[in-house]
Amino acid sequence: MPRPVHFEIHASDPARAQAFYESTFGWKFQQFGDMPYWSIVTGDEGDGINGGLTQRRGPEPAIDGPINGASMVVAVDDIDAYIAAAERAGGTVALPKDAVPGVGKLAYYKDTEGNVFGMIQPEPRA
Repeated sequence: MPRPVHFEIHASDPARAQAFYESTFGWKFQQFGDMPYWSIVTGDEGDGINGGLTQRRGPEPAIDGPINGASMVVAVDDIDAYIAAAERAGGTVALPKDAVPGVGKLAYYKDTEGNVFGMIQPEPRA
């Protein structure tokens, strides 16, 4: 069945978004030629997916508006530490941390560009 192979983050201020994701998750960014597009490396090859950061086209979404579009979910080993990192980097709560039985702890945040992303601390399987 089809699986996600890439994600893109659209940002009104790409430098600000880059700083947010570097500070929160330690992701690496590299500009793609002269275009306003940056490749994002999220970890070792073959472990998860990588993505891209691009200049937003069109109006900036309302930061306090409804969730529009898809969101990515990032697996973390200590959700509380990553929530703290996201908040230090300027992120805000979209949906607070909650326990999902048999899955783990899940929280949704908005980055500095108003994009929603999830963080999940998987629960060990019995």
